[in-house]
Amino acid sequence: MRQELTLHGNHALLARANPLSKFVAVLLITAVLALSIDWVSASVALVFELFLFPLAGLTLSLLWQRGWPLIVAAAIGGWSTSILAPDSGRILLDAGIWTMSQGSLQLGIGFLLRGFAIALPAVLLMSCTDPTDLADALAQKARLPHRFVLGTLAAMRLVGLMAEEWQTIGMARRARGVGSRGNLAQRVKATLGQSFGLLVQAIRRASRLAVTMEARGFGGGKRTWARASTFSVLDLWVVAGGVLVAALALVAAVTAGTWNMVWLGS
Repeated sequence: MRQELTLHGNHALLARANPLSKFVAVLLITAVLALSIDWVSASVALVFELFLFPLAGLTLSLLWQRGWPLIVAAAIGGWSTSILAPDSGRILLDAGIWTMSQGSLQLGIGFLLRGFAIALPAVLLMSCTDPTDLADALAQKARLPHRFVLGTLAAMRLVGLMAEEWQTIGMARRARGVGSRGNLAQRVKATLGQSFGLLVQAIRRASRLAVTMEARGFGGGKRTWARASTFSVLDLWVVAGGVLVAALALVAAVTAGTWNMVWLGS
């Protein structure tokens, strides 16, 4: 409910666009970035994505709050690639079992920037899109099966609840003196126990939700819609923007000679 109220109160330009057009734009950008591991295409896409922040009503602090797991994962992936990729060029770092060369560093930077460039559109999409509106668009415009759409909607709604559930389980365990003290091994063990508790809660909640939706007839028969999903001129600009960013990233990498197809290696 808190997420829905926040999105409905978001009057940013991208918040008024149809969710399906935003999804198509993100898919186009992601498809180009997934084809190559190079820093030029990722940098071009990343620059354009940063300019979209005000259009989505986002700030850098909100980006960190909502996308920090993806950002941290991209940073770890970039560092791991730079020290584990095959060496090429001059050796920059030699730490025994780990070495970093010019080629592996360039590959790691490309992986890092590509991770950022792929994560940011997803954060932008989810920050300025109401899950119900996205489900309406997928069902009415994309003609996807009702069961798939409703399952996706339920999963998106449960993401916020799982975060609150994690905090609740953590406070309950700390009230019993579990996980609040001890050495590193004990804290890791407590975290794993808390994760198992969250998994159990998620399975129970999903089971109850599935039974409830089935009992109310979701996914069966012809359905009507409380809100019609429509396209406007703004949606044409959104899709055109996705095509433009993807094309500029591709052309820039090919022109600079850094285009590196994933399946062809470095």
